[in-house]
Amino acid sequence: MAELLLELFSEEIPARMQARASEDLQKLVTDGLAAADLAFERVETLVTPRRLTLIIDGLPEKQPDLREERRGPRADAPEKAIAGFLTGNGVTLEQCEQRETPKGVFLFAIVEQQGRATAHVLKDIIEDAMAKLPWPKSMRWADQKVRWVRQLQSILCLFDGAVVPVSFGPVTAGNVTCGHRFLAPAGFAVANAHEYKTKLAFAKVMLDREDRKSVILAGCQKLADAEGLQLVSDPGLLDEVCGLVEWPVPVMGKIDAQFMDVPREVLETSMREHQKYFVLEDASGNLAARFITVSNMVTADHNAQIIAGNERVLRARLHDAKFFWDQDRKTTLESRLPKLEKIVFHAKLGSLSDRVLRLRGLAREVSSDIPGCDGAMADRAALLAKADLVSNMVVEFTELQGLMGKYYAQNDGEAAEVCAAIAGHYAPAGPSDACPVAPVSVAVALAEKLDTLAGFFAIDEKPTGSKDPFALRRAALGVIRLVLENKLRLPLRRIFAFAVSQYPATIRNDGAVEDLLNFFADRLKVHFREQGVRHDLVSAVFALDGEDDLVRLLARVDALADFVSGESGVNLMAGYKRASNILRIEEKKDGASYDAPVSADLLVQDEEKRLYQALVDVRHKALPLLRAENYADAMTAFAQLRGPVDAFFEKVTVNSDNADERANRLKLLAQIRTALHDIADFSKIES
Repeated sequence: MAELLLELFSEEIPARMQARASEDLQKLVTDGLAAADLAFERVETLVTPRRLTLIIDGLPEKQPDLREERRGPRADAPEKAIAGFLTGNGVTLEQCEQRETPKGVFLFAIVEQQGRATAHVLKDIIEDAMAKLPWPKSMRWADQKVRWVRQLQSILCLFDGAVVPVSFGPVTAGNVTCGHRFLAPAGFAVANAHEYKTKLAFAKVMLDREDRKSVILAGCQKLADAEGLQLVSDPGLLDEVCGLVEWPVPVMGKIDAQFMDVPREVLETSMREHQKYFVLEDASGNLAARFITVSNMVTADHNAQIIAGNERVLRARLHDAKFFWDQDRKTTLESRLPKLEKIVFHAKLGSLSDRVLRLRGLAREVSSDIPGCDGAMADRAALLAKADLVSNMVVEFTELQGLMGKYYAQNDGEAAEVCAAIAGHYAPAGPSDACPVAPVSVAVALAEKLDTLAGFFAIDEKPTGSKDPFALRRAALGVIRLVLENKLRLPLRRIFAFAVSQYPATIRNDGAVEDLLNFFADRLKVHFREQGVRHDLVSAVFALDGEDDLVRLLARVDALADFVSGESGVNLMAGYKRASNILRIEEKKDGASYDAPVSADLLVQDEEKRLYQALVDVRHKALPLLRAENYADAMTAFAQLRGPVDAFFEKVTVNSDNADERANRLKLLAQIRTALHDIADFSKIES
């Protein structure tokens, strides 16, 4: 058994693309091996900013030989048919066997194919994988037609120690690689994976991504401990920085004291997002005047110049941030509102100023459904929520929108509830974001998302397939979380209708409200599926007329899930489906509906009388429970129908020869359907 060593060496691969590229390369090559009937024992992928490495152990030296039996035409078939079969399979008539089958005597050819040398097969597989590697962005260089994420410098490809002459564009594989760009740039030859790893480690290249992460984290922690500080956990930044260095060396720098009065979020954004620096806190949890960056090399001065250079770059950036902070506070948020008239929200949906008017209307509308919400404060927060978009700070640091609005509102002396609502009105932006809980904040956050949904559905710009350019699915899930996590009794139909009505009639799609409700039903299924709730139960409850209260819907779904998982529920479901199927067939045949009152005097058999009385008793008992939202007890009441329904179908012939009797029994079946639809639309529940 032999080993494959493949290294694709290029200019720096963007950090965000490295892990995915490593996985894609492994899948493409191993899929190719499987298709070529080449088994292997172990696969290992390694990635650094400059190289993708794949090591596969336990490969055979050649493909297995193939022996295939192929049936041809009948032995007495026309000569042309036999000749075509012989030519197509590369055999002569003498090499074929004649065998008796139930359908006559047929020709059989045994075709043997020698397996190719693995090295030859690997060349094709690797070249095909390189051509198909799905980079998010790629480039051509010089006059080459091939594309790679960055200019490809070299390929190292060895199978059992011998070079596999893989080629890609102008590059042909060899047995040479090189070390760290600055610390050990000279090339060197390797013979196998062990030697490759050993020599690269000596050449200041740490191949394993997890090893680099461990070194970075341990080094950062050591530096923080030495200063009595705490490292702020940032797994995303750690992943990214790991993809920027081959020989990580954490170093600590200082932040000038003059910048420490700038809001923490601004400093963190400058350091983490723009400079890739790790943030530190003191023992009290306050931002420390220190940062940690990760150098890609060691210098004779212990990285003193590198530290000084990073401090200089940060100082320049923070000078800008401090200037914006000082300048922005000279103007109130409210005074910025006229500038929103010049910013287009969407060509069909007006300006940001128009959007603010709609947000105010929606915030006031939903405030009445949010316990403890001050409508005037919700209106004020909605008025000011978008004003920071025209501030210098947000123009420079767009990721701080909303948050800077809070600071400027505080500077203007706005109420604390208003400031908090401005900061949180974009939340939750994703599944890991916390939901606002303060009543005013919830109102404005809902208004933000509801207006977005209503606007784009009004102009028929709905998500299609995997495309959702306006993030409407995210907005819908945000509304769902805000409602459910705050247990709001929010009637969606009324709110959607109000939100859509704020747009001019000339642009409104008449079906926008119904489309929105259907869209929310789909989003609810996604949301509940992640929590282990069956999607068909959500559909069954959401299909009820007027059921648009998400809190009540969830309570119904929970009770329904318990009901249909029990023996009584399962059997009653079977009775419902039997009744529905009979009704569907007979109503179609008769061209009439049997949703009508049952005539008690036409009930003949004891079983139909007992079913009729059970339906009356159960609905009399269950309907008040449903109105009181006591769904568990209501389900228990409906479970009492199981016995009468089973007895009815066992003893009663629905299609009686007596026409009046038949019609009355069909009406009784319709009453079963109607009764169970008080709970949910059982036709949407899967067996």
